[in-house]
Amino acid sequence: MRKIVFFLLSFCSAVNAQNSFSVDTSYTVKSTYNKLIKKYPSITIPVIAKNKNVVEINDAVYFTSKERTLHLDAFINNSKKQNPAVIMIHGGGWRSGNKNQMNPLAQEIASKGYSCFTIEYRLSLEAKYPDGVIDVKNAIRFIKDNAKKFKVDPDKIAVLGCSSGGQMAALIGTTNGNPAFDDASNKSKSTSKVNAIINVDGVLAFRHPESSEGEMASFWLGGSYEEKTENWKNASALSHTNQNTPPILFINSSIPRFHAGRDDMIKILNEYNIYSEVHTIENSPHSFWFFQPWFDQTVAFTTQFLNKTFK
Repeated sequence: MRKIVFFLLSFCSAVNAQNSFSVDTSYTVKSTYNKLIKKYPSITIPVIAKNKNVVEINDAVYFTSKERTLHLDAFINNSKKQNPAVIMIHGGGWRSGNKNQMNPLAQEIASKGYSCFTIEYRLSLEAKYPDGVIDVKNAIRFIKDNAKKFKVDPDKIAVLGCSSGGQMAALIGTTNGNPAFDDASNKSKSTSKVNAIINVDGVLAFRHPESSEGEMASFWLGGSYEEKTENWKNASALSHTNQNTPPILFINSSIPRFHAGRDDMIKILNEYNIYSEVHTIENSPHSFWFFQPWFDQTVAFTTQFLNKTFK
């Protein structure tokens, strides 16, 4: 009887630990649709048909601590023994959103011959910069550790992010091998290195003439630019862009502030003959990737770039 009571107490403690942080549910596909439909009356939410070649694994645990368990969803093309992998990071201003929002893109891209992974990471109400970035890097190492199970080629890893997730994807790709962004307690023998970046409307520089990042960024970065200058600089992918940066695809809305730092980054990449590609979708809003007709365009631009880079 005592053992049963102890188990129940332990279980309840674990559940309480998992639910001890606040969750911001303001950024959803539905809320974004309701916001955009008046200006864009023809948009629709895509319905993705199941593909017989894609195996889905939901809520796989990639990291566990006393305080937190983190999960990912996997969409694996089963037609080959090895696929390039696409690590997918949702947006929401580093504060809201969830991995499920990326699942339609993951399903569709996986059907084209990839293993795709949508990642849960700690948001700013729970953890500040750079913890969420470190979470995604831990997920990359976990996927490489389980490359055979997930049918992944560990030397062909792309990271794709949308909005704040795009900012994170670019930062992850430009900090390959930088110990400041890796979890020192992670004993995995795999690295968090990625071989390509897909930035969907994510800023490349927080403090820049084109940027207008404010309250949301300040909350994630632990303070204003004046209070946390180093964080604002170090969280900017532009600050880390060099000869080791992998090829990058930019898919952008027509809103200039979400391009902040992009052209400066491309200048540096060109100096080192590193491939980059830009697609700016005319008359498109931020969060365009959630909806048709832009969903199909996002998939097409992404798979064309991945095919060029990996196949």
